[in-house]
Amino acid sequence: PVYERFKIDFLHKVAQLQCGDPLAETTNFGALVSEAHLEKVLSYIDLAQQEGGTILCGGKRILLDDDRLKNGFYLAPTVIEGLSPYCRTNQEEIFGPVVTLTPFDYEAEVLEYANGTPYGLAANVWTQNLARAARVAEQLEFGIVWINCWLLRDLRTPFGGVKSSGVGREGGWEALRFFTEAKNVCIRY
Repeated sequence: PVYERFKIDFLHKVAQLQCGDPLAETTNFGALVSEAHLEKVLSYIDLAQQEGGTILCGGKRILLDDDRLKNGFYLAPTVIEGLSPYCRTNQEEIFGPVVTLTPFDYEAEVLEYANGTPYGLAANVWTQNLARAARVAEQLEFGIVWINCWLLRDLRTPFGGVKSSGVGREGGWEALRFFTEAKNVCIRY
């Protein structure tokens, strides 16, 4: 029931994001890593439209006037709605400033959507109900679950994904195991 209000507020926040010089404090995000990657992300935006999605904002390359930045591969933050949770756009890793909005009515429904992907690096839960947050986090099949935050990470804690998002953990004591090659030397006298 809060979907329409959330969408309006979210789009308002996205419109305030500043793309540009990564050295400027006012910049929220910079360029994609290469032209090939920009083309890949743009192809997913096209795919989203083919899959029935509606581009609510963004979806286009940004050209900057600054001589130092004019050859960068900048993309406007893109918000898409109207897609099935199981379409390719929602099931594959885009690695660009693209987000899809999918409304839901029940907790079980959104858990099915979230866990219905082959990936499982990180998830977010946004709620005022901490009991619900704990219950949902327990059921999410992800290596890390952020509650009411994002990318807040203490390097002393383990970090890593499940399913097709990798194996092993880095950070904290897990890093010692991850970056250590155990060797057994056995001598008989």
